[in-house]
This record gives sequence, structure tokens and C-alpha cells, in this order.
Amino acid sequence: SRNVSDTNHTTIPAFTRGAWDAGEIVTRIGGGGIGGKAAGLWRLKTDLLGELDPLEFPGLRVTIPRMVVLGTDVFDAFLEMNGLRELALSGASDARIGQAFLKATLPPEFLGDLRDFIAQVDEPLAVRSSSLLEDALDHPFAGVYATKMIPNNQTDTDSRFRALDTAIRFVFAATYFKAARDYFEGTGHDHSTEKMAIIIQEVVGDRHGDRFYPRLSGVARSFNYYPSGAARPTDGVVNLALGLGRQIVDGGLSWSYSPAFPAAPPPFKDMGERLRGTQTKFWAVNMGTPPLPDPLKETEYLLQADLESAGDDGELDHLVSTYDAQADRLRMGYTGRGPSVLDFAPILVGETMPLNGLMQRLFPLAERTAGCPVELEFALDSDHSRPGDNRLCLLQMRPMATPDETTRVAPVELSNPGVIVAADRALGNGIRDDLMDIVYLKPDAFKAAETMAIAAEVDK
Repeated sequence: SRNVSDTNHTTIPAFTRGAWDAGEIVTRIGGGGIGGKAAGLWRLKTDLLGELDPLEFPGLRVTIPRMVVLGTDVFDAFLEMNGLRELALSGASDARIGQAFLKATLPPEFLGDLRDFIAQVDEPLAVRSSSLLEDALDHPFAGVYATKMIPNNQTDTDSRFRALDTAIRFVFAATYFKAARDYFEGTGHDHSTEKMAIIIQEVVGDRHGDRFYPRLSGVARSFNYYPSGAARPTDGVVNLALGLGRQIVDGGLSWSYSPAFPAAPPPFKDMGERLRGTQTKFWAVNMGTPPLPDPLKETEYLLQADLESAGDDGELDHLVSTYDAQADRLRMGYTGRGPSVLDFAPILVGETMPLNGLMQRLFPLAERTAGCPVELEFALDSDHSRPGDNRLCLLQMRPMATPDETTRVAPVELSNPGVIVAADRALGNGIRDDLMDIVYLKPDAFKAAETMAIAAEVDK
């Protein structure tokens, strides 16, 4: 299989004044590499989108968000000009590294283009990592680095530029935070060889007062490690959530389904469990009063709201079912007269938009583009160029490593004298020949109040 980040990116046009307003989808500032995340998006634009018939999924336009990529030359010049490389690799605390990076300055040769860019844009932006190793097939770095979303709604260019500048330096700093260092150590990579490109991308969504968020976000995997029911691993799996995709990426409650069986009943034993087991809050960009400055906090400009807020915004009609207490059942759609359950039934069962058909169409196209099974991130908002329609934006394509052999465990093997730990249920199974140690926490000695101290001991 081929790594997404191995693509040749020399044809990405350079950023020029007016490129954003002219609708140019992808441009770049600086030379060097563009990283796995940006490479995947570039290949989506050049290789995949052209294979989708715009009439095949009526009311749903598929694209990628407009973005500017900062090449790794910007990162290298930033480290060298500010003398930060030694500190970055020293193992210092996140706070010390972060403060040093925030006191540094971006290379002056790139500031003109960045200022020209921000002068054209007054909509929310996502400043996202795109490292050279981020989408490596053997050890993808998904979730290890940082994304900073900024409202970018200040009236003056200088304020917007300062917020963008700070967000870029924060993402650079996160390259060397403890989470990244630990992952490098655990995967056997050399941290000193890492380089960080950055994607500055429009946030997909619509504004509702002080909140800006997409109608839904999703993560779609063309291979499902843990299929259930009649689903097969190759049928894939999709997770959906209201609002920003952080809800899914951070492991919050989301709706999971197999594209082959979109109307299959959910894995809840009763209605109470179903009401408790679905998303109740969502993430949005805070477009209101700015919070107290906290530049080292990834969620500095984000807020969480409840489902009632989305109902007031008119965003739940296609996303929920409403609980009817008298009948003890769910009725498809939003009525406002009972608890809402984010099960996306109007879309998946009622087919109010052809989202599931699009997922089934995207999987083989994306796998052919990447040369292997893939994970796609996407978000959906209103299509302002076609009132009444929706726009689905592909935010990321990363390769997935899939099992190359089937591992079966016979019941007799679970009671073999050489077994250390056995269970009749597990989240998938396979063979690993590189495990050398097992750290075991004795249940009778574990105290929940001492969790932080125990974690520090395990870390050592």
C-alpha cells in the first residue's frame, strides 16, 4: 500500500493576493514538505472529487474547505531564527516549551503573505497540524498534535493577524509536547527528524448568534475492526455527531452505524439506556465575547452547548428522534415536545438527504486514491451557493493499517497453563511479537482518589 504523504505536491499553487476571495481551494506559503494531512486533502481534490457525479447525490455538494498550507520550510526557519531546537528536544515541560514558542516570532519573509491572507478572511479558521509523520501507515499520529480554532471575527486586520500568529506558534509548540514525545518513544521514531507543516482552513459550519458549528461531523472508516450483527469488516463504519468533530475525535458520545445497515437497531438494551447513551452536548466556535486569553489551551475559543440550543437554532430536524413518553417509543424528527435522541434517523432511515449513499460511494474511491483502506473526516453545513442545499466537506483522509491475517483462539487455549490473562470478549484480536512487559495495577491496592499519583508512577 502507498502512504498518502508520499504524493508529489509541487503543483499546489503559491498563495497570491486575492486567491482566497477568488475561490482558490488550496494554496501554499513556503517550500518544503506539506505533511500527511495536507497531502491527503490535496489528493482528495485532484484525484477523488472529479470522479463524483454532481447529480448523483441531489441536494448535497461534496468538496474540501478552502485552505492555505504553510510548508515545513516555515517551521524550520522558525526554529532556527529563534534558537528553539535544543529546548524543543530537551524534554522540558509543556508549559516551558509553549511559553518559549509564544515569545518567539515567525520568520519575516512569510509575514507578508500571512497578513495578506488574513486581510481577506473574516470567518472562523482552523489552524491544523500536518506533520511529515502524521499519516504514516504503520503508526499514524492522529490526535497526537494540536488544532486551534479561532473565531477570526475581529473588525481590524491587526487583531485577526495576532490571533492567527499565536495559533500557528501554538501548533508548532505542540510538536514537542509530552504527548508527542511519548508517542515517538513508544513507536520507535526519531523525534528530531519530525517537521511540521500547517493547514489554515475555513471552519465548516453556519453561524447561530454566538455559536458557529456544522450541522453534523463524521468520521468514516472503510474497514471496521469491530463489526457487529450482520456487518462485515469491509462494510466500514461511520460515526456521526452534531457540531464540531472534536466530539468524535476526543472520544465523546457519537452515533455509530454500518453503511451496509443504516437502519439496524442500536446496541442498547432498553429505552433508558438509549436516552443516556447518545450525545447531549456539542462543540462550537465561540463567536461572542472573547474569553480570558489562554493561548496554550487548545479549546481557548470553543464552547460546549446543549441540544436545546441546537433546537433553537433550527439544526435538529434532520438529526434526531423525539421520545414519546406515553407510547414509550421514539418518533423520527424533532418536535420539541420531549427528550431528543441524536440518532440521525431522519437521514439514515428516512433518507432526507443521501448521506449514506455518499458514504458507500466514497469508500471505494478513497481506497483507490490512497491505495489502502482509509479513514475520512467530514463535516456538513448549508451550501450558501445553492440555498436549501447542503455542502459536505472532506476534512481529512488518512490511511488505515488493516489485519493481514485472521487470528482465531480456541476455547481450550483460554485455560492453557501458560495464559497470563484471558477473556471471552475483547475489542478485536491479533498477534503482537514486540510486547516485553506488562504493568499490572492490583485492584485491592487501587484508590480512585490517588489516580493522578498512580498515573505518574505508571508513567515512570
